Amino acid sequence: MISYLNKSFSIVVLLLISLCMCAQGYNAEKTALKNFIVRMYKSAPFEGVRVVEDYEHHYLLSVLQLDPNKYNNESTMNRVAGVKAMSQASRFFNGSRITDDLIIRTTKQADGQTKTEIIEQINENSVGYVNALEQLTNFPDENGMRVFIFYKPID
Repeated sequence: MISYLNKSFSIVVLLLISLCMCAQGYNAEKTALKNFIVRMYKSAPFEGVRVVEDYEHHYLLSVLQLDPNKYNNESTMNRVAGVKAMSQASRFFNGSRITDDLIIRTTKQADGQTKTEIIEQINENSVGYVNALEQLTNFPDENGMRVFIFYKPID
């Protein structure tokens, strides 16, 4: 009976150790990816959507900058960053429809002069949803802006 308990205990311990090793491997992989992307950004800053690859995986990145002075708290800024990142990724995957209207108004003033006003209206519509974007990191850049990097593994 004791021999059976010792074997069962040994099996449970081995399972727990293997689970811990898998979790550490995932975190190490994510940390390495984060360090690689941050180095890439700092050497040549970019915004928008990019696809990058490492030796085994492809990742969709959505990178954006926000001015922290425009937000009351960090929670609001993180929420805005998440929505903007999903919007960028959706446009990347699903495209968008852009319309451009040019309005020219000419008015006569009381002194006999004519005043011309040119108004350009640009509208962009995109339909779609990209789920499972995860925030990889965020950090301040040299201009005081906060850089957010979101990612998603793609097949």
